[in-house]
Amino acid sequence: MRPKKHETTDANDLFRARLDQIINMKHELVQLAGKLDWEWLDGEIAPLYSDKGRPGIKTRFVIGLLLLKHIFALSDEQVCERWVYDPYFQYFTGEEFFQHAFPHERSDLSHWRKRLGDKLELLLAESLRVAHEAGALRTNDLKRVTVDTTVQPKAITFPTDAKLLHAAIKGLNRLARRHGVQLRQSYLRIAKRAAMMAGRYAHAKQFNRHRRQLRLLRTRLGRIIRDIRRNIGGKADLEAVFEWPLTRANQIRSQQQRQRGWKLYSFHAPEVECIGKGKASAPYEFGVKASIVTTNARAPGGQFVLHAKALPGNPYDGHTLGAVIEATERLTGREIERAYVDKGYRGHDTANPRRVFISGQKRGVFGLIKRELRRRSAIEAVIGHMKTDGHLGRCYLKGRAGDAANAVLTAVGYNLRLILAWLRVLLCLILTALTQAFTTRSVLKSAC
Repeated sequence: MRPKKHETTDANDLFRARLDQIINMKHELVQLAGKLDWEWLDGEIAPLYSDKGRPGIKTRFVIGLLLLKHIFALSDEQVCERWVYDPYFQYFTGEEFFQHAFPHERSDLSHWRKRLGDKLELLLAESLRVAHEAGALRTNDLKRVTVDTTVQPKAITFPTDAKLLHAAIKGLNRLARRHGVQLRQSYLRIAKRAAMMAGRYAHAKQFNRHRRQLRLLRTRLGRIIRDIRRNIGGKADLEAVFEWPLTRANQIRSQQQRQRGWKLYSFHAPEVECIGKGKASAPYEFGVKASIVTTNARAPGGQFVLHAKALPGNPYDGHTLGAVIEATERLTGREIERAYVDKGYRGHDTANPRRVFISGQKRGVFGLIKRELRRRSAIEAVIGHMKTDGHLGRCYLKGRAGDAANAVLTAVGYNLRLILAWLRVLLCLILTALTQAFTTRSVLKSAC
C-alpha cells in the first residue's frame, strides 16, 4: 500500500528540535534536497505499490538513503548509522524534526533495490535534470559523448581450485544444517586443512603435493554430494532446495584449471565471469562488464555520466554500442551527433556508423577534430573516480539484479557529487561577491 503523503508543518514541538533551526540552510545537501523533484519520483514509483496492506515507507526516505549511500560511498549499515547523528542526512530524507533512532530496518534498502529494478534509471535522469537546472550541465554537452566499458568486480576472492572446493563443502554443510539433513561426516576440519596446505604447496612450487590435496578435496566433496542425494531421495521439497546448490558443487568438482568453456568462479555468486582486460597488474578480473557513457567535453560542473549499464555475458563491445546509444538518447532526450570510442568497438552495430569515431582512425568526412578524440581518455578518469569514490570498484549486492543496480546507482552518486561540488563553489562565489560589495561600500563611506 502506498505511504501516506508527506506533509511538513511550520509548527514547533516542545520536546524536539526543528531541523531547519539547527542546520545551515545554505549547505549543499540542503540545496540539493530542494532541487530534486520528489513528487515526480513518487508518482513514477507509485505503480510498484500494492493496493492492500499497511502503508509503506515514504518514497523520499528510502530513495534519499540510497542516494546518500552512493554519494558518500557508504554501506547499508553505515548510511543507517550515520543518519541517526547527521541532521543533514535526516533533512535530505524529508524529516522535519531531529530523530534520535532509526525508524526502519536496514533490510528495507535491499527490498527497495529489488522493487525498483529498472526504475533506478529514473534517478540517473533526475540527476542530469538537476545538473542542467543548476547550470552545471549544458544542452550542447549532450550531443557528443564518449563510450567505454570496464569491469565491475564482484566481492569474491581470487578463485583457485582449492578455494572453490572448500567453499562448496562449506556451502553444502551449511545448507544441510539449515534444512535438517543429517550427514555421515562433514569433512569441514579436513577440508580446511587441505585448502590451506594446497595454497602453501602451490606457493612453494611443490605441485605433486598440491595436486594430492586437490584430489583429497574433490573426493570429500563427492562424498558429501552423494550423501545428500541419498538423504533427500523421494522428498520433493528438499530436492527442489538442493537442486541448484548440488549442480554448482558438481560443476566445481568436475572443472579443471585450464579447461575451455564455461566455468564457475564462485559458489555463492554463480553470475561472476572471468574478463580479460589486458592489464599488466590484473590480467583477469572477476565480475561483470559495465558500459559507461559520459560527455565528451567537460561541462561547467565536470564530466557527467549520461548512462551506465551492466552487461552480463561478457559481450563484445561493438555489439553493445547500438543499444547503449539508443538508451542514452532515450534517457537524456537529446540525439547524439558524435560518439567517441576506443578500438575495442571496431565492427560495431550502430544504426548510423558515420557518427561513431574510433580512436586512431583517419580524418573522416566530418573533419574529425583530434582534440575531441584526445578527450576520450578522460573517461578513464571518470571510471577511476567511480571505482575509488563510489561502489563500482567492488559490488557487494547479490545476483545479476545487484550488479545492474550497483552500476546505475554508482553513476547517480558520481553525478550528485559533481552537483554538490558545483553548488559549493557557487555559494563561495556568492559570498565572496557579497563580501567585496560590503567592503567597497564601507571604504566609500569612510572616504566621504
